[in-house]
Amino acid sequence: MDERTKVQYVFLDMEKVVLNMNFLTGLKVLVGGLAGYQLLSLMKKGTRSVLRPPGASDEDSFLAQCIRCDKCVQACPHDVIKVGDASHGVGIGTPYIVPREGACQLCEDFPCVEVCPTEALSGIKKVSDVKMGVAVLDRENCIALKGNRCEVCYRACPLIDQAITINYKLREGDNIHTIFEPIINKEYCVGCGICEERCVVSEPVAIRIKPREIEGLF
Repeated sequence: MDERTKVQYVFLDMEKVVLNMNFLTGLKVLVGGLAGYQLLSLMKKGTRSVLRPPGASDEDSFLAQCIRCDKCVQACPHDVIKVGDASHGVGIGTPYIVPREGACQLCEDFPCVEVCPTEALSGIKKVSDVKMGVAVLDRENCIALKGNRCEVCYRACPLIDQAITINYKLREGDNIHTIFEPIINKEYCVGCGICEERCVVSEPVAIRIKPREIEGLF
């Protein structure tokens, strides 16, 4: 084998090494990317059912903009804003509300929104701007639908006769007793959670707030 041929073989071997290295590098990036995606998928699940304070943008933007400063937590005069822990996945350190433990009181000046430094909470000037979620009635557990007079959620609602109205009707087969059926108007319900907080039924509560729709984090 002459020297020229040897040099050609050396170059071929080097090309194979480079190709193999590129393949391995690409494979590592792919595997790493898939692993990272799976990790994010697992982590982001913890944020899907969280009720955010007023003015939260869509979940992707909110998680990106929120710097976990706790200013909204400190600004809340009713101490109802909590901070996400490790169980909240990528939402760790972000603010959320548990209505049954303490609903948003829809403060006139919305201090939680005013103090946010990044506009993760923003765009709220009046109550009708709030879109935290919507109330959902559990018809199996609502005592009003069973014939017991109860108007607690209706009377507690800050948007009474708008977000919640009462449909008065006679019980089926009973011409004496009246059903006080709560009717939730999704167009006006802002998802503050006061109805859930005040509900007299427990385990399970008869009215809950379904958080705003979250469409595909990241």
